[in-house]
Amino acid sequence: MAAKILAFAGSARRDSLNKKLVRVAARAAREAGGEVTLIDLDDFPMPIYHGDLEDAEGLPPNALKLRELFLAHDALLIVSPENNGSVPAVLKNTIDWLSRGTGDGHGTNSGIAPYRGKVAGLAGATPGPWGTLYQCLPHLRIILTKLTVTVIPQQVPLPHADEAFDEQGELRDPKVAKSVAAFAKSLVETTLKLKA
Repeated sequence: MAAKILAFAGSARRDSLNKKLVRVAARAAREAGGEVTLIDLDDFPMPIYHGDLEDAEGLPPNALKLRELFLAHDALLIVSPENNGSVPAVLKNTIDWLSRGTGDGHGTNSGIAPYRGKVAGLAGATPGPWGTLYQCLPHLRIILTKLTVTVIPQQVPLPHADEAFDEQGELRDPKVAKSVAAFAKSLVETTLKLKA
């Protein structure tokens, strides 16, 4: 029985430092025995959440696609940048749309269904000195916990990320790579324990 992990960066930028870090973390989770699906939120564009739009049209097609992906996985591996001291708009918008119910709003149609029973591991990369440690990751942890997600205590805030990767997208510092591997292993192990 493998832990099914959905991995993505909370950034739409093509050359995002967080997309580099999520690729490294996703590979580490695979090496730890996880079954990882790596997606790009830029492939799932959605309008900004608006209650009137939801009432008129329901959930956007890409929200429904992401909802199915969330439902099919046991855990989330989220690597997020920090925008103005908090969670980036593209990530918060995704979380908000997926928290809306569909159909009769019960069971797998409920707004909480994509998050219920999930485990999450959080990481973040910034060019600055704190690596999302003090603002974005705590905010994201609060949001996910509110949605009943179990967020593991281990996290990877990567400061000075603009200097952290080589030309192949690998981490230059073996200590940082080891930290990412331990984080990914913890996510896999915690997910398996909670699935048992």
